[in-house]
Amino acid sequence: MGARKQREMLDVGSPAPDFRLARLGGGEISLREQLAHGPVLLTFFKISCPVCQLTLPILERIHAGRKDGLLSLVAVSQDDDASTREFQRHFGVTFPTLLDAEESGYPVSNAYGISSVPSLFLVEPDGKISWRLEGFGRAPIQSLAERVGVNPYRPGEQVPEWKAG
Repeated sequence: MGARKQREMLDVGSPAPDFRLARLGGGEISLREQLAHGPVLLTFFKISCPVCQLTLPILERIHAGRKDGLLSLVAVSQDDDASTREFQRHFGVTFPTLLDAEESGYPVSNAYGISSVPSLFLVEPDGKISWRLEGFGRAPIQSLAERVGVNPYRPGEQVPEWKAG
């Protein structure tokens, strides 16, 4: 079997590909519609990923503490509706979650060059990526949270400095 070329993850400064995906709970959302309200943090994840299980509850704290218009958080699940719904319930994730379906070949994940999860992209209203993170990084997430006036970590909480996705 021949090797397949791995797609490169989009970098800071790249235009973020627009998309429209089904929203968990019904309806659809496009990136363009979300950007009309301000910057968007896209977080690609799989429910079985331990680093995603660490990251998404911390992002939920940013979501819960931010002021509207400063940042919208949108998760992009690479799993099915029922499994993703259970993940959200179990980990307390309430921000919008979209489904990038396996049966469709993960079109949005592929457009962003995702090779591991979690992969996070901050997309500015002009459609450009201004920040990205592959895996989990304590300091990069702290910096992102400070942008919207939130401390995502609890006093005394043991959070690793880095976890690869």
